[in-house]
Amino acid sequence: MSTHDGLRRQLGLGAATAMVISGMIAVGIFLVPAGMAKSLGSPLLLLAVWLTMAGMALSGALCYGELAARYPHAGGGYVYLREAYGPQIAFLYGWKSMLVLDPGIVAALAMGMASYVDYMATLGATGMKVVAIGTVLGLAGVNMYGVRLGAWLVQWLTVFKIGVLGCIVLWGFGRGLGDWANFLPLASQRAGSAPLFPDALATGMVGAFFAFAGWWDLSKLAGEVREPERTLPRALTLAVVVVTLTYVLTSAAFMYLVPVQAVLSDETFVAQAGEVLFGRRGGLILATIVVISVVGSLTGLLMAMPRVYYAMARDGVFLRFAGAIHPRFGTPARAIAIQAGIASLYILLGTFDTLIAYFIFVTVLFIALTVVGVFVVRRRDTAPPPYRTPGFPFTPLVFLALVTILLILLGGSNPLQAALGVGVVLLGVPVYHLTARRRH
Repeated sequence: MSTHDGLRRQLGLGAATAMVISGMIAVGIFLVPAGMAKSLGSPLLLLAVWLTMAGMALSGALCYGELAARYPHAGGGYVYLREAYGPQIAFLYGWKSMLVLDPGIVAALAMGMASYVDYMATLGATGMKVVAIGTVLGLAGVNMYGVRLGAWLVQWLTVFKIGVLGCIVLWGFGRGLGDWANFLPLASQRAGSAPLFPDALATGMVGAFFAFAGWWDLSKLAGEVREPERTLPRALTLAVVVVTLTYVLTSAAFMYLVPVQAVLSDETFVAQAGEVLFGRRGGLILATIVVISVVGSLTGLLMAMPRVYYAMARDGVFLRFAGAIHPRFGTPARAIAIQAGIASLYILLGTFDTLIAYFIFVTVLFIALTVVGVFVVRRRDTAPPPYRTPGFPFTPLVFLALVTILLILLGGSNPLQAALGVGVVLLGVPVYHLTARRRH
């Protein structure tokens, strides 16, 4: 079944759910729990932060579900911002995503994966870049070939990563390889922890947000999901629940295996837990698991993110050739090639970490604006949507309250960085007017 976007609806509930889970579970779960646990200094506080940010992700996902049901087209947040606020705000979101954040995230994940390959095979700096670029280009080719092939790969890699994390939990607790005393004190902060307000909570909330980040990417594939008004909300909700359980249980297993005070760094935490689980080869085993996990995430991102540039091209605010559908494969192959090319360039230059840091604040701001858009479109369009956000208006209000706290923490920790990111996005205003003038 084709849509007015020119894309075919081929993704069912299983593929859509796997897309969300794969995008959320990447390398973060192997790095974030150590920093969160050390900063918060209390297993109960760690659990509270995980559940709070899970509630934030779930409430945001339910709001995106309504927007996706109203506008089941390729582009996700770009489309919702366009419908709520007009084309200029949507263009700024797409401008930021296309030039910086999307390829930057792809580059960061690819290099992170390559660093684990280097741990196993000693590649060197040049070899790591070759592996990273080769992975990006190879997975881009998979997604150009067809949505079904990419979705099939994502589904199996998602099953693998969830299964492996489940095995780690069962193996660690089942064989008694850790120490229950590592969970003490349970509620009060451990000596040497960061002050609870604002340092510990800031570290915990920001870390958990990054671990849950990516639940919004499925909406970019709305034009290729079957029965989107039913499938998208269900997939988003199911994925957030599965990821929450995975994160809580995996964090508990890691704390059980390695006492927080013995953690040397976020990066070495994986190797330490691996040695407890599997002996001397534990680091290699977990490194392999991380590589496979990141490959799954990259596959999903290289499938979802280019749909934004494709939608922009179809609207005439981006290079028109990027809006073409491959005549044989039925995919926006040129948009995928653009993202893979920019990401490969960032890998060569090695500047992606700095670029991403500058645009996190404004990205969260755009997500908040998108959720506010639920109120905007409801007021303007009184016809009942195919799917309504459960608990409205409290669901979006809860999300906006939590995201406001997150924005304060992000902006307060580095106001110059946040301001520069917003400034660069605003440079897209004259670019938009130039494209609009050319279009008319």
